[in-house]
Amino acid sequence: MPLDAVCLSGVVKELREALTGLRIEKVQQPARDQVVLSFRGGKKLLLCAGASQARIHLTGVSRENPAAPPMFCMLLRKHLGGGRLTAVEQPALERAVILTVEIVDELGEPGVRKLAAECMGRYSNLILLDGQDRIIDCLRRVDMEMSERRQVLPGLFYHLPPAQEKADPLSVDGAGFRRLLAGANPEREASAFLLDSFFGLSPLVCREIARQAGGESLDAPEALEEAFFIWQERVKREDFQPWMLVRDGKPSDFSYLPIAQYGESMEGQAWDAFSPMLDAFYETREQLERVRQRGADLQRAASSARDRAKRKLALQEKEYAQTQDRDRLRVCGELITANLYRMERGSGVLRAENYYEEGCPEVEIPLDPLLTPQQNAAKYFKRYAKAKTAEEYLTVQMELARRERDWLESVLDELSRAETEQDFSDIRRELREAGVLKGPAPGKKEPKRGPARPRTFRSSGGLRILVGRSNTQNDHLVREAFKSDYWFHTQRIHGSHVILCAEGREPDGRDLTEAALLAAWFSQGRDGGQVAVDYTQVKNVRKPNGARPGMVVYDPYQTAYVSPTEQAVKELEEK
Repeated sequence: MPLDAVCLSGVVKELREALTGLRIEKVQQPARDQVVLSFRGGKKLLLCAGASQARIHLTGVSRENPAAPPMFCMLLRKHLGGGRLTAVEQPALERAVILTVEIVDELGEPGVRKLAAECMGRYSNLILLDGQDRIIDCLRRVDMEMSERRQVLPGLFYHLPPAQEKADPLSVDGAGFRRLLAGANPEREASAFLLDSFFGLSPLVCREIARQAGGESLDAPEALEEAFFIWQERVKREDFQPWMLVRDGKPSDFSYLPIAQYGESMEGQAWDAFSPMLDAFYETREQLERVRQRGADLQRAASSARDRAKRKLALQEKEYAQTQDRDRLRVCGELITANLYRMERGSGVLRAENYYEEGCPEVEIPLDPLLTPQQNAAKYFKRYAKAKTAEEYLTVQMELARRERDWLESVLDELSRAETEQDFSDIRRELREAGVLKGPAPGKKEPKRGPARPRTFRSSGGLRILVGRSNTQNDHLVREAFKSDYWFHTQRIHGSHVILCAEGREPDGRDLTEAALLAAWFSQGRDGGQVAVDYTQVKNVRKPNGARPGMVVYDPYQTAYVSPTEQAVKELEEK
């Protein structure tokens, strides 16, 4: 759900208590629509103006920043860096938050700057204001062509978006509620009536109020009125309960009060604060969005190449199946040779006993009437030899095509888990080296990046566990590991290579199980329940000559069966 106005008021209350009076030490812009303000004491405030993820809250998630900060980030650093946050305000039931910052300008004069975060779906924006509420600049400029009702441009005074023509749910009294109800269509659902009549209410909350009133019918107005004013009184008291809805182990929705409308189809989870709940809710969505934005061209290239490899393999398998009938060609040639004395030139068919089968049944062998009997026999033998050669050739080519298909599927699996710019850079390099992507344009230099670092975890026994982020890094992990270390990989499905560093001692069963859990989590089997994970010492793992990155063979090995969970993985993260 989008962050509605009442839920936002609960977040603002948290921010006011946590950040008022603190100085801004850093301003970063990890993504086009995200700004992170770092305050003294290690607290970080995320402001996101994404169309589907607009929000503001404290964050504990580390985000990678671009090599060169965007212009808007530089502007915010100039005006807000070193300033002290003095106020966090939300205009009445608006999906907007205004941060007021006391600053000292270049001349040493005290001043005020404001940063407005508008969390309004596709109209979301971040707007920097001076002390007179004049716009200095914004993340997204809105001119007259884009909107006749409201422009957001440098130099203009800042105004909130035009108010909706709906009632204020926090100021309406019983008489006003009954007047609205009297003018409603009696066939409308109760939740639709609430949504159409009041601003600041989300569809989720409207349905919950209707459920507490006994259902969606407007036939019981007294019950709906009672449920509505119970909700109103709770919001006025700021009696908020951060609540997350979880379906099949994945966050599905959130609110500021317990939600019971889904029954047993969703699990409800109470949180102590809004910020950690929003961090957890959006973390997976953010990763998918990063993959979609940064890896879109890689995804298209790898998918197209994978599909071509599949089509090529299907044609080869069809041709291979045709070669399996070659013994019939040889038998035809030998039967023609054995019956040359009976044949006449110009015959279109030979009827002869097949002495290769029990009972010597009579068979009909098609002939080319333009060829001599000897030439017909030679033609069958030639087709037999060609089919035999084709079988040998196709056997090799099908194996190569399968390896190509499997490698490309592993690249797509990498992309689904890619998080940092380095991850995408490694995958791009891998695809270029394989010829799937073209190299950079002549004269164009790609930004230099440091060496990739694997994901690092620590087992309960204190052993370091390394998880590869890409096929290239998987190869590097195996090359650099000690022979006595342990290597893990999911059985018959794509995933990261995992190295359990033995560090001169024998890992116990718990260490091995935790490394297997990580191998299962960072694989295609993450959501598949129990996952089979093969493991062996690194000395038993080798890379075949000419194999694609990430492709290895191993023997002997053992297999562990584990059921990975996000909570178990987080507990193993190296602090």
